[in-house]
Amino acid sequence: MILEDRTINSFNNTINKLHTEANQPVLEIWGRQQLSGEIKVSGAKNSALAILAGTLLCGEQCRLSNLPNLVDIGRMSQILSALGLKLHRNGDILDIDATHITTSQAPYEIVSRLRASFFVLGPLLARLGVAKVPLPGGCAIGARPVAIHIKGLQALGADVFIEHGVVHANVKGRNGRLKGTKIYLDYPSVGATETILMAATLAEGETIIENAACEPEVVDLANFCKSMGAKIRGAGTNTIIISGVERLHSTDYPIIPDRIEAGTFLVAGAITRSEISVFPVIPEHLTPVIAKLEEIGCQIIAEDTRRLRIVPKELKGVDIETLPYPGFPTDMQAQFTALLTTCEGNSIVTETVFENRLHHVAELQRMGANIKLKGHNAIIKGVHQLSGAPITGSDLRASAAMVLAGLAADGKTLVYGLEHLDRGYENIEEKLRGLGAKIRRLDSLSQELHLVGV
Repeated sequence: MILEDRTINSFNNTINKLHTEANQPVLEIWGRQQLSGEIKVSGAKNSALAILAGTLLCGEQCRLSNLPNLVDIGRMSQILSALGLKLHRNGDILDIDATHITTSQAPYEIVSRLRASFFVLGPLLARLGVAKVPLPGGCAIGARPVAIHIKGLQALGADVFIEHGVVHANVKGRNGRLKGTKIYLDYPSVGATETILMAATLAEGETIIENAACEPEVVDLANFCKSMGAKIRGAGTNTIIISGVERLHSTDYPIIPDRIEAGTFLVAGAITRSEISVFPVIPEHLTPVIAKLEEIGCQIIAEDTRRLRIVPKELKGVDIETLPYPGFPTDMQAQFTALLTTCEGNSIVTETVFENRLHHVAELQRMGANIKLKGHNAIIKGVHQLSGAPITGSDLRASAAMVLAGLAADGKTLVYGLEHLDRGYENIEEKLRGLGAKIRRLDSLSQELHLVGV
């Protein structure tokens, strides 16, 4: 009787899962299509999110251009609106009136779905002298503690404590301004570097951030703040020096191209053995990605200063280890893991940044990939061909890897988990269709799924 109950429960769970999947949006991909042509890169998501938060520093109007149309950008815009800012979007241009901030508390219902929302803490504190921000949500790719952020703000003179899941921060003293100081980061966290950098722009005196993150997105944020009158030196190196000013002014600022999206499209060319062009790009932002693609066996040609062409040849396995910039980016690990499953020979991918960023391995195995997990290492033996299957992206970059695997696989692949994909890739199926990919988005599979006897 117990066995029968277990069997019935297992059957019911399977049916429930099928019904759930049948009502989810899904990408349908018919693989092994030769791609050609050129594909356009949108503005950098990770730059845009920090810069949107940075507009809180300015008591005037700002205009951002080359802003990607993404779920995460929409959520950050909602947070700014809830704080009292006035926003108007026209295409990739967003006008922001930050003259009035009506509240110092960010709304939980949005913050809980967007980790980058925590970026508003530093600018709110610097501008108002007080801030309340719930602990953030986001992709489940491992521990990304906010302790480094909080420690940095405390070093600048803020009182910070966490109560009932909300970070409370306020500045001591009559004038409500933070005080410049020297801060050493235990780890070169991008988020902590950006939080402290923004807070320090309006602090009294000089702030020095040592062991700072060097990512291009940090440089973009610093350049945005400088365009408003901030005094910042050393962004892009491990020592950033900020001389605080009393106020910042309006600006018109373009977001840099997204290096991770560009890298994903280069891998799309490699995994389908197709020659394509990717633009606009900043080639130096892609140095580690280009180096690995060339080591694998691709030729990367700079057609001009903003356009790269990939020409795949005989592809072989390589070893990859993720590291902070200028090392190989963790945000490209899943895409390269998918690529390496199709390359001749053996590869080892080591994830050192986020401990839970290998969930995509199980989905690639469902497609016939030969991968073994050992700790934070994925040991890969290339196979002749992946096979289409129903697969799910567990996070943003894993979802992109699933799309890439589907492009290379024999037969039809159904990619679920689009709520992750849409957080970081703007109209990805339309862009890939422009290259010749056979891909379409369905609101659900209900009209195509026929469950006999269910």
